[in-house]
Amino acid sequence: MKWCKKLHWQIIIGMVLGLIWGLFSSVVGLNEFTSGYIRPFGDVFITMLQLIAVPLVIASLVVGVASLNDMTKLSRMGGKTIAIYLVTTSLAIIIGLTVVNVMQPGKALPEDTRASLMASYSQTVEGREEAAEAVQDRNIMDFFVDIVPSNFFDAASDNSNMLQIVFVALILGIGLVKIPLQKGQVLINVFEALNEVIIKIVDLIMKTAPYGVFALMAVVIVDLAGDDLGQALNLLSALGWYTIAVVIGLLLHVLIVYSSLFKIFSSMKLKDFFKAIQPAILVGFSTSSSVATLPVTMERVEKNLGVDEEVSSFVLPVGATINMDGTSLYQAIAAVFIAQALGMDLTIAQQLTIVLTATFASIGAAGVPGAGIIMLVIVLQAIEVPIEGIALILGVDRILDMVRTAVNITGDAAVSVAVAATEGKLGELHFDEDIIQEKE
Repeated sequence: MKWCKKLHWQIIIGMVLGLIWGLFSSVVGLNEFTSGYIRPFGDVFITMLQLIAVPLVIASLVVGVASLNDMTKLSRMGGKTIAIYLVTTSLAIIIGLTVVNVMQPGKALPEDTRASLMASYSQTVEGREEAAEAVQDRNIMDFFVDIVPSNFFDAASDNSNMLQIVFVALILGIGLVKIPLQKGQVLINVFEALNEVIIKIVDLIMKTAPYGVFALMAVVIVDLAGDDLGQALNLLSALGWYTIAVVIGLLLHVLIVYSSLFKIFSSMKLKDFFKAIQPAILVGFSTSSSVATLPVTMERVEKNLGVDEEVSSFVLPVGATINMDGTSLYQAIAAVFIAQALGMDLTIAQQLTIVLTATFASIGAAGVPGAGIIMLVIVLQAIEVPIEGIALILGVDRILDMVRTAVNITGDAAVSVAVAATEGKLGELHFDEDIIQEKE
């Protein structure tokens, strides 16, 4: 069957089979086998993507910058990127606040369920509070200072330092532009060759994506359900209205904000956009990591969406680090949900504080493990809601993390299309079937 050749269908099948295996594993008691012998396939898949993320960003960005003849283009593109990211993040938070105030999921949470959740997850909250305090101690200037690494190799050893990698690649590319072409061409050729090699490696890694996604989905179910599937179902039932509110908010953000983004800056249709970038969104959903998915996102944005490498190599790494539309929307809903569940009514001023705090926290907490929850601690402290209330949502946070990561990746790709369109760097759309026909 021809549809089986399409990568996104293979990944979807892997996800469904992983879900089924995870449920089966929890019911018959094979969780130890799943954790010991299936989890490694998912870990290896993520690790392979992380392995090539840094060299891909360096090679593609150096080549992209070196191809520019005018540095004003780079500064103009950077300004557009940051501005659009800030606008979409702010709109995401506003949509989240609207949804949670209309649906009021916190008031539907039973008192006994609230007490049970607070008791079960109270210890987990303590470590998140300490991490949040470390982020709060930083000011906006610390963010700019941290962009410049003192040791490139140290920065390159950690994928969470992506902004530092981008900075080094930009400096190197600018340096190549400033020297005579005949002297820099050899090095440019090296980076061009490296970029081509890495793209081929991405293609090879993506052949294993269905198996990696299968393992990741199975492990998510096992971690959530443990040996008691009934308890997990009860948890999902208790927090179902909250979960639905987050999902509705994320869907509205995608349908309203990103479709408007395309109408304003390009003629691309939302359905064509999703069709072209499906594999990246699915991989992001299963890995819950924008940085780990970055190689796939860059490949799909360039090959399928037609975004020039000069744009994608800058916009996407920056977006994977600081653009968190899905996470910011989730924080708005989670903060108000917790307040509602604890019997607190937030004022308009407090909800405006959520908009400002969540927007800037999305930058300040960039690269910190578990950034979503840490950012939520900062938001709760800003509106004077007890951070212990985070225990109410931790039970379903892993599942919602997958959904909001998929939206984060969608946002990065959408902004890259918008920036490319304004720079005249947006080519034609290509879909998986077009690529298959070319190979045949």
